[in-house]
Amino acid sequence: MIATSNLSMSFGGRKLFEDVNVKFTPGNCYGLIGANGAGKSTFVKILSGELDPTEGEVIFDKKKSMAVLKQDHFAYEENAVLDVVLMGHEELYSIKKEQEELYSKPDATEEDYARAGELTDRIEELDGWSAETNAEKILMGLGIGADLHTKMMKELTEGEKVKVLLAQAIFGDPDVLLLDEPTNGLDIMAISWLENFLMTLENTTVIVISHDRHFLNKVCTHIADVDYGKVKMYVGNYDFWYESNQLMVTLINNKNKKLEQKRAELKDFIARFSANASKSKQATSRKKQLENLQLEDMQVSNRKYPFIEFKAERESGNNILKVENLTKTIDGVKVLDNISFTINPKDKVILLSKNDIVKTTLLSILAGEIEPDSGSYTWGVTTTQAYMPRDNSKFFEGSDLALIDWLRQYSPDQHDSFVRGFLGRMLFSGEESFKKVNVLSGGEKVRCMLSRMMLTGSNVLLFDNPTDHLDLESITSLNKSLVKFDETILFAAHDHEFIQTVANRIIEVTPNGILDKLMEYDDYIQDEAIQERLEQLYG
Repeated sequence: MIATSNLSMSFGGRKLFEDVNVKFTPGNCYGLIGANGAGKSTFVKILSGELDPTEGEVIFDKKKSMAVLKQDHFAYEENAVLDVVLMGHEELYSIKKEQEELYSKPDATEEDYARAGELTDRIEELDGWSAETNAEKILMGLGIGADLHTKMMKELTEGEKVKVLLAQAIFGDPDVLLLDEPTNGLDIMAISWLENFLMTLENTTVIVISHDRHFLNKVCTHIADVDYGKVKMYVGNYDFWYESNQLMVTLINNKNKKLEQKRAELKDFIARFSANASKSKQATSRKKQLENLQLEDMQVSNRKYPFIEFKAERESGNNILKVENLTKTIDGVKVLDNISFTINPKDKVILLSKNDIVKTTLLSILAGEIEPDSGSYTWGVTTTQAYMPRDNSKFFEGSDLALIDWLRQYSPDQHDSFVRGFLGRMLFSGEESFKKVNVLSGGEKVRCMLSRMMLTGSNVLLFDNPTDHLDLESITSLNKSLVKFDETILFAAHDHEFIQTVANRIIEVTPNGILDKLMEYDDYIQDEAIQERLEQLYG
């Protein structure tokens, strides 16, 4: 168990939360949610002991073990992959290292051998002889093959390092497991493995921050909501919390509407009869009622949902896109090999591949950003395309433009009132519209790119991982807007819920051809025949 007592945290005079008293118990998985800046990561750092609170304390038995997902991807560059995972069980790793040093001493004494024997007993108690096998199983489950286990961390890609650090956190069966955005950088298969792993934990207390709604729904038994300067606990998964929250807001709003109507009626009566002697008593009575009529106070939430809406200026017609024998080699590796397919009107296509470079390359070619080595693609004459790349740095780096002037470049209406109004809908209000674009956060840049796309009025939308860097509120708004959009979409994503609710067609690009299915994503990944075919195509 881990708990907090009267916990408060402030930065620069701003209170993130105060008087937080919550308890996290073994066997449960808690999804920690809240708007960007609400203090989720700070709260986890306080629980882990990395940060001290302004007031209050964390209650945790020091005899119990705690594991935390490391965010520094370059912390173990000179260590072997398997060793990094084994470090997740600090006691076992240090004991085995000490024993190795004792046995390697050329002048070992009787005391050294006695100490080594004591360490052997402790290793057996910790099931240390199967540690490497267990670590290897975790790595394999996350998609880190045996050929990488002996490599140094510096030899791995960024995505592979993320998986190794996640393996380190979950290795060793900790009593408390703290995971801050564990699905970031993971492919869909690795996320599925992690979901199943967390669901098998029986005595571990898991606290996880994630923007992946499907992941939260799958693994969470409780939701801990960081909002209103508090941490409030709800039983159930994310969907249950969301529906309950929306219902509560609706009920309060409806009640307030009735009170406002009653207040208006009383004001009207007082105005009409206060000067009438025969009605003066009634008017006085109504005035007292009005004074006692109070609207139920609603706390101002940290959550803000951007208004995202894509509207095509014209229909796209019957001919959308024809791709024929596209081939592309990057850095000596053939990532696309004679790829052919046709996109039909109103297709909403999720592009899948075990290699993210494949999807990014294909979308970049279709958007006209890079040229294929061979093959062709033809857009219908009545189509217009808007593209959001995964890497948007070229749109912001080196620019000292204010946000309002940056967006004005892409706006058909150049007036300040229009551009500022558009920015306001995307949560850039007031003076924020004059913020320099080169200092924007990752999430703010994505909202800018979405604004740029909306202003085009295009009837074909191309997205490369659009949910990266967005908070849950922005993801929800974008998700709803794409479900509502009645033209054509091609996109790559790792967000299960996003894919399931938006896509009506799946194209998976493998080294040996494509698999093209007109079906929902959940049906696709659960179809045994399809999965067997994919194994053959991936070789």
